[in-house]
Amino acid sequence: MLPTPDTSHVSYDHIYEPAEDSYLLLDTLSAPTEIQYLHNRLSSDQNNAAPVILEVGPGSGVVLAFLTAHAKSLLGRSDALTLGCDINSYACKAASETVHRAVVEPRNGSTDSHGLFLDVLNGDVTSCFLPHSIDLLVFNPPYVPSELPDLDKHNQYNTVTGKLTSTQAFERDSHMLALSYAGGVDGMEITNCLLNQLPTILSEDRGVAYVLLCAQNKPEQVKARIRNWHGGWLAETVGESGKKAGWEKLSIIRICKA
Repeated sequence: MLPTPDTSHVSYDHIYEPAEDSYLLLDTLSAPTEIQYLHNRLSSDQNNAAPVILEVGPGSGVVLAFLTAHAKSLLGRSDALTLGCDINSYACKAASETVHRAVVEPRNGSTDSHGLFLDVLNGDVTSCFLPHSIDLLVFNPPYVPSELPDLDKHNQYNTVTGKLTSTQAFERDSHMLALSYAGGVDGMEITNCLLNQLPTILSEDRGVAYVLLCAQNKPEQVKARIRNWHGGWLAETVGESGKKAGWEKLSIIRICKA
């Protein structure tokens, strides 16, 4: 079993704390079937260019650090370039620190080779990246069906400096945490934004995405919609956990061109 990156340095006052959804992603990406799939899809025999790995909304950085620290085992290549993008500037800093710690800390004699971590950018979904530049995209979205946070004050909260009053700190922390869980109608508004960008952002020859959904996101309908995209797309459930009923049941779908 590959070790889970340490996130003990992260303050969860305004950053999403790793939970069942985070660990489901780790379990799914390290399952033998997915390791074999990613080895084949990202193989240097298929394309000599180093694969570019992006986690959208890394939060604490536990998933991004896992992919970076164990790139050779998970992806079949230690030359993978990894990066993240998060709308929360505090998460950007925390995730970067998590990745750096995972890469430099001893791994109990493991011969696993890590990838090359680039950075965590402060941006919205995939707006920071060139078309068809991402080979593997991972997204644990804000999937709770609840009202989206008001972005009018986001720049203020995102770049706050100096000492805050208790009220100001509470408002900032509440806003930042809401960004990590509030998904709007059916919990799908942010996810739909990302899904609409996949055909443009994923590389044409080997691009693949892993997106987490809860039951109230209606994953079967989401998969059916993706399969109707122009150009021929596949969408398969590759990981599941949680309760058998209710929106708490989680699933991970793998999305790629046929």
